[in-house]
Amino acid sequence: MTKPTIVWFRQDLRLEDNPALTAAAQRGGPVIPVYIHAPQEEAPWAPGGATRWWLHQSLAALGKDLRAAGSRLILRYGDTLEALRALIRETGAGAVFWNRRYEPQAVAQESLLAATLLDEENEIHTFNSSLLFEPWDVLTKEGNPYRVFTPFWRACLHADSPAEPLSSPSRLTPPSRWPKSVKLTDLELEPRPDWAAGLRETWQPGAAGAMSRWQAFFEDRVGRYDRDRNRPDRDGVSALSPYLHHGEISPRLMWHALLQRRTTRKAASARGVETYMQQLVWREFAHHLLYHFPHTSDEPLRPEFGSFPWQEDEGQLHAWQKGRTGYPIVDAGMRQLWVTGWMHNRIRMVVASFLVKDLLLPWQAGARWFWDTLVDADLANNTLGWQWTAGCGADAAPYFRIFNPVTQGERFDPHGGYVRRWVPELSGFPGRWIHKPWQAPSGVLNDAQVVLGESYPRPIVDHAEARGKALAAFNQLKSARAANLRR
Repeated sequence: MTKPTIVWFRQDLRLEDNPALTAAAQRGGPVIPVYIHAPQEEAPWAPGGATRWWLHQSLAALGKDLRAAGSRLILRYGDTLEALRALIRETGAGAVFWNRRYEPQAVAQESLLAATLLDEENEIHTFNSSLLFEPWDVLTKEGNPYRVFTPFWRACLHADSPAEPLSSPSRLTPPSRWPKSVKLTDLELEPRPDWAAGLRETWQPGAAGAMSRWQAFFEDRVGRYDRDRNRPDRDGVSALSPYLHHGEISPRLMWHALLQRRTTRKAASARGVETYMQQLVWREFAHHLLYHFPHTSDEPLRPEFGSFPWQEDEGQLHAWQKGRTGYPIVDAGMRQLWVTGWMHNRIRMVVASFLVKDLLLPWQAGARWFWDTLVDADLANNTLGWQWTAGCGADAAPYFRIFNPVTQGERFDPHGGYVRRWVPELSGFPGRWIHKPWQAPSGVLNDAQVVLGESYPRPIVDHAEARGKALAAFNQLKSARAANLRR
């Protein structure tokens, strides 16, 4: 009789297209799904508050889905190796299967676990469930990792197509006796005191919520994605990033559906589809970079930025975090983040540019704040986004690209609907002034019942002056690098 197989769940919290789970079911014998909560093993990037809230809901949803397949989810916490060893002893399991992760801490952990368990004569199999392409499979002709997105995108298009997604196992064989499990509440993932009301109103974590959101986007909006994706005042994006991060939806399922639609729909729709496919490959690029340059979660990819003259101003950092900068499009984004655990991607670029270029505060401070407040806090994506904005990463924005928060608001939120939703004290402003209330005539301020400096703050910096300081700092860095190259 085949010995039981332990399936170690992590960021693959679904049954459909879960290679480790499918392989365990096909191996024969009982399948024992387990999730082990070990945040200390992910330091210094242990899950933040919003991620922990999501994880609680997602584990509950996964447990429900497993019960429908005749199984259950075993929960443990503590040292992962010791927890797996204990489960092997308790169940007589002969194999441990899991889906790989690619963050530096996870890669090191998996290497140690595999070596130790193999030495102890356990069968080990690992799989790819989270990426379209393995980071080591898409390389330049010289065998080096890519550092620019466009050639990486082309290489992905010419690579072997990702495998077709797997169906959910209809039934999983249970063991004769289930091992003990702690309660989900024992993992202490939900916040105390409870600040997650906005998250609950916004999201439905779990595979069912992921599929519902994906189908609505795919059927109704993906064809317009290229036109609507930069408009935070419209429902033009998929908002699937937290589901992808937690593994509640398969990127292979999405990719193959998009490929088919791109070839069967008219050109206007195909442009939207291909633009969204590029976003999936940007996600691949982020993991590609972090895998090959693991230090970049904390240090700039471009080493010369290690001497950049970042400022330290706790007051300005706090104003940015709380959405009290006096720039409405920035404040709207930061308040959306605080309430919902998510922010529109265009606005992420705007608020990040404001932090690192208007305030000259270090990108790491922004990355840490996003890490704790985003429900899609993904180390690879977070690192790529912040280093891109700061100009210190791969394929980064040029140093002279400094987003003007007023013109960004006027261009991408032209009627002010996004600002009015998240900065309600400005809801009475006409569109002409809503992105620059400090320039509004006194009559407009009176009609909107806004007192600058009281009901809404004045700008904490003058953008034109801040831009000049940022350019001077970047030029100084550029000159120092040129001098070093001449030596």
